[in-house]
Formats: sequence, structure tokens, C-alpha cells
Amino acid sequence: MVDVNAVNLATNVLLLGALYSLVAIGFTLIFGVGGVLNLAHGAVLSIGAYSAVAVVRATGSVPLAAVAAAAGAGLFSLAFYKGMIRYARESPVLVLILTLVMGLVIEQVVLVAFGGQALAVPSLLAGQTEVAGQRLSNNRVFVFALSWLLIGGLFYFVNRTKTGQAILATSMSEKGAALVGIEADRVYTYTWILAGVLAGLAGLFLASFQTATPLMGRTPLLLSFSIVVIGGLGSIRGSVIGAYLISFLDQVTVTLVSTRLAGVSALVVLVLVLLIKPEGLFGRELAEH
Repeated sequence: MVDVNAVNLATNVLLLGALYSLVAIGFTLIFGVGGVLNLAHGAVLSIGAYSAVAVVRATGSVPLAAVAAAAGAGLFSLAFYKGMIRYARESPVLVLILTLVMGLVIEQVVLVAFGGQALAVPSLLAGQTEVAGQRLSNNRVFVFALSWLLIGGLFYFVNRTKTGQAILATSMSEKGAALVGIEADRVYTYTWILAGVLAGLAGLFLASFQTATPLMGRTPLLLSFSIVVIGGLGSIRGSVIGAYLISFLDQVTVTLVSTRLAGVSALVVLVLVLLIKPEGLFGRELAEH
């Protein structure tokens, strides 16, 4: 029984760590490059999940639902940046209020359109697989693999492509990047779309083995904030490590103590990091001077 619980615990830590990484990387990209704390980022998960729900209802196709989750969330992020944030970037307080209000608006729109009940999203891959004597759904294994494929692709994109290098250059110095012909607004647009796509897919993945609800993005947003502070605001590598640290502590707390304490460990670690090492474990890789 102990071995079975250990396998379940390890599985949940690995899977949720990968999903939290997707959400936190988008959150930290927008902050690291543009200096924006996007409080609507959690609600973007629900846009992805409910876009998938709508497409599954209309077509019954899970692959099309995945495309809709990514496209719906990415297009929303693009429109939000181009329509509001771009004009308010110089006022951090106004941006903070706008993102907070937008997150609440999204939740209410989803609530009106789909109702407050939890909705099931079909598994991305049917069947089960046996690992260490424990049967795991293929969907969870598939979601874990896809999440790491996306994380690896993002690392390659940022570090090996010209657009990725432009994102890094802009995060270090907008003026310096402009001197070598990099247009900051275009880079900000890329980061918002990228963050939206990652959040939308994370929403679909999460809903595929749990459910979709209008408030499903709140806990991931709270955990993402803790993760990026722990890892270092603007640090992609720190976000991944922070996501696994938070996932491990949260799952150990929920499994061994009480499910009512979900998320508490993240807040405790957040407070400790702010007191001991406020710049986070890895500082800022994406930094604006």
C-alpha cells in the first residue's frame, strides 16, 4: 500500500510540476520581458479549457479541441495586449488593475456562457499503462510528455532562434535592443501570444484529468506567483525548478496531512524566500535595466 501511494505521489508531483511550469513560464515571460504582473493569466487557462469544451461539443474531435485551446488563449492574449496593456504599460498600477479586472470578467463570462457546474473534457489519449505495479492513465502520461515537449521547445526557441534572442535582448535592455533594430512592441506581442498559448494548453491538460470550472485558473495563478518568486522573477529555469518544488511540497502536504491544506505550503515557502532570498533562487535571467 505504501509503495502504491509512493507511486501515486511521485506521479502527481511529476505531472503537476510540468503543468505548473507551463503556467509559470508564461507568467514570468510577460513579467521578465515587459515588467507586467498579469493577474489575468490564471483566467486564460479557463479560456483554453472552455474553448476545448466548445469544440468537442461541436465536432467531437480532441485534436481540434487542442488547437482551439491554444488558438483561443493565444488570440485572447494578443487582443488583450494590443487593445489595452500596450497603452497602459507606463503605469504599473493601472496595468495591475486592468489585469485583475480582466481576470474577473473572464470568469463571469465563462460562468454565464457555460454555467457553474464542472464540465468534463475528454482524455487526450485513452487507455492505461502499468508503471512500477501501478496502473496510470495514458492521458496523464501523455500530458506529462507533451508538457515537457513544450518546455524543451520553449528553451530551444528562446536560446537558439533569432526571435528568442530578440526576447532575451529586450528583457535586458529595451533601449539597447532598439539600437540593434529590435522593435520592442513586436517582442512584447510575441511574449503575450506565447504565454497565452502555454496557459491555454495547460488549461486543456488540467481539465482533461480533472474538470473545467470557471474558477479553475485561480489556484494555478496563486501557485505560479509563488513559483516565479521562488525561482526568481523572469527566470525560466527557476520557474521549472520552483514548479517542481511547489508541486512536491503541495502533494506531500495534501497526501500526508490534509487536502484542506492545498496551496498552504506554497505560501509558507513564498514567505520564507521573500525573507531570506527575495531575489529568488536564480535571480532574474530575463532582466530589464
